[in-house]
Amino acid sequence: MSVVDYRVREGVAADLVGVMRLEEETAEAPHWAAAEYAAIVDSGGLADGAVRRRLFVAEDEAGLLGFAVGKVLVSEVVNLGELESVAVGVSTRRSGVGRMLCEAVIRWCVERGATEMELEVRSGSAGAIALYRGLGFVAVGERAGYYRDPDDDALLMQLKLAEGA
Repeated sequence: MSVVDYRVREGVAADLVGVMRLEEETAEAPHWAAAEYAAIVDSGGLADGAVRRRLFVAEDEAGLLGFAVGKVLVSEVVNLGELESVAVGVSTRRSGVGRMLCEAVIRWCVERGATEMELEVRSGSAGAIALYRGLGFVAVGERAGYYRDPDDDALLMQLKLAEGA
């Protein structure tokens, strides 16, 4: 699969069944309730106060390949974006889909004023960690025993963004 075989776009309500199916099939993904995803889509990206969230999906003519969720908090004291979740189907991994989803989230956060990004990733997810490092994220800390089912530590990563990018 090449980059031209699929596209990344903002998620809509019609995508939620596929998003939930892919999330359930992806052990490493955060497992959120369907209502959480629905709230992201239904809010149009608006959340409480200065917080905004957005769902992105990658698809080809056969259907959903992956998804990502981003969050941004911009206020007088903080301009922070977060890559909250990324999941890509097993047969599609290492094809560039995850990278394009992450880039869409980063771009969306920058457009809303974020000057840095953060994320948490399972310490045992070597492929995901390599992807994030390739995007410029650096490890800044750990949270022991953070994840369950399966149990794992969280690696905290951060990306500094150009101001006004």
